[in-house]
Amino acid sequence: MDFTLTAEQQLLRDGLAKFLATRYDLEASRAAVKTGAGWQPDIWRAFADELGILGATIPESAGGMGGGSTELMVIAEALGHGLVVEPYVDTVVVAGGLLGRIGTDSAIELLAKIAAGEAIVALAAVEQDSGDSAEIATTAERDGDEWVLRGNKIVVPSAPLATHLLISARTDAGTALFVTEFSIDTPPPGITAHAMRTVDDRMAADLVFDGLRLPASALLTATDVDELLSAAFDDGAAAVSAEAVGAMRKVLDDTVAYCKQRQQFGRALGEFQALQHRMVDMLLEVEQASAAVLLAVLKLSSGADDRARAVSAAKVTVGRAARFVGQNAVQLHGGMGMTEELAVGHYFKRLTAVQYEFGSTDYHLHRYTGLTRPSV
Repeated sequence: MDFTLTAEQQLLRDGLAKFLATRYDLEASRAAVKTGAGWQPDIWRAFADELGILGATIPESAGGMGGGSTELMVIAEALGHGLVVEPYVDTVVVAGGLLGRIGTDSAIELLAKIAAGEAIVALAAVEQDSGDSAEIATTAERDGDEWVLRGNKIVVPSAPLATHLLISARTDAGTALFVTEFSIDTPPPGITAHAMRTVDDRMAADLVFDGLRLPASALLTATDVDELLSAAFDDGAAAVSAEAVGAMRKVLDDTVAYCKQRQQFGRALGEFQALQHRMVDMLLEVEQASAAVLLAVLKLSSGADDRARAVSAAKVTVGRAARFVGQNAVQLHGGMGMTEELAVGHYFKRLTAVQYEFGSTDYHLHRYTGLTRPSV
């Protein structure tokens, strides 16, 4: 099988890499997440207008370019390499993928706004520490021409940045998906939001719905919602896994460069054979993770079981690699590895968080064994 990128995909990768290298400053990004708005709106605007990556994987019917899972992998890996905090995975991959699968007029209209950079959409689906989107206790009851929602969602990624929320809830007929406009500063009546900054400097929020009233038109779909959410979470898991590969490549490169520079006992650290072996082990972990992610990305359009097996295998492989590469990079940098001055400490936090996004390593290991267990 040929895994070579097409000319268009190479242009996408190279153009994004050049943009991030010249215009995405790590110091400015850290200032934005720690003391500012949590992101850089001008960068998001450039993603839409100059690079077109917000619409690269969105169908042409919604104003996108109609790219597929390979384009998704290329973009996510580049964003991971640049430690980009803007909500590409949450908005374009997860919410955008959901809206594209739903395919109604209102869903396509919102999807077009995502492609144009005019909407930030967050999926409010998780309620339990397990991260399983199928464990839904939030309810939606019909009251005349309105829906009334009650329940809560925990650690909703990118909610403080969002202009719209997608909310999963149980109705008398089963699971449904709703959409509402949203602002963290002035949330709609019936929503209480508690914003937070995660360990890897991303923005999230806990949401409580206490009598949130939505019009009938807010119901996006009540058909196959559990499968739609499962597919969206697999998309997200594959995307953050690709992001982790990009981050690990950056961490490994920085570690090799540091060990060539740093002197100890009159010799560069990189001259010590034990440390050379350590860095080779790091490289092997990165390449194994990269191969697992490639398989997962290629299986995103397959049947539910095939997709789930490949994604869970990738998430477990990436989780193990992220832990090994991140910890060894910090150790080889010594005390400098956890300072704010060096990039490696920030990447280590991101690689730690990736292990728990869209299902933890343990969750995906359990799911994989369940899907591959021989039938009796």
